[in-house]
Amino acid sequence: MRFSGAAFSEGVETHRIEGQEVEIYSVAKTLADLFKQRNKLGLDIALEALREAWRGKGFTMEELDRAARACRVGRVMSPYVEAIVS
Repeated sequence: MRFSGAAFSEGVETHRIEGQEVEIYSVAKTLADLFKQRNKLGLDIALEALREAWRGKGFTMEELDRAARACRVGRVMSPYVEAIVS
């Protein structure tokens, strides 16, 4: 996948793995990417990832909202997020 602008830079975290610093996307950004690519990957994958991340407290609603706006999937994700968190 190719990203540009906010969709590329949003949610980048730096982690140290085996002595090397690597940049990876946050859980919230990964969820937004899954919803953006739902037609290719399948909505079931995006929904399962959302459920598991919510159970594991892998993101805050603020992080998810910011990532969804950056990937322009806020309206798509909103009903699913509301169903999962309520």
